[in-house]
Amino acid sequence: MAKHVDSSTKETILLEIKNGTTVPEVCSKYGVCRNSVYRWIQDQADNTGTSALEIAKLRRENQELKELVGIFALKEKRAEKNQRRLS
Repeated sequence: MAKHVDSSTKETILLEIKNGTTVPEVCSKYGVCRNSVYRWIQDQADNTGTSALEIAKLRRENQELKELVGIFALKEKRAEKNQRRLS
C-alpha cells in the first residue's frame, strides 16, 4: 500500500526539485516512491507543459553555461593582458 504524504511535505519535495535537487535524492531523503514524485511533477506542469523538473534541469544547465562563459571570458581577458605586456 502506498504511503500517504501530506501536502506540506509534497510542496517541500517539489520546491527542492525546483531548486535543483534530483528526484532520486528527494525520494531517498523523504522515503517516497519515484513514481509518486514524477506524478506530482506532471500534475504541477503549467499550461505550456513545462514541469518543475524540466525547469530545474534548465536552471542547472543555464548555470553550467554561465560558468563556462565566465571561464572563457577570464581566459580571453588574461590573453589580452599578456599580449599588452609583450607589446
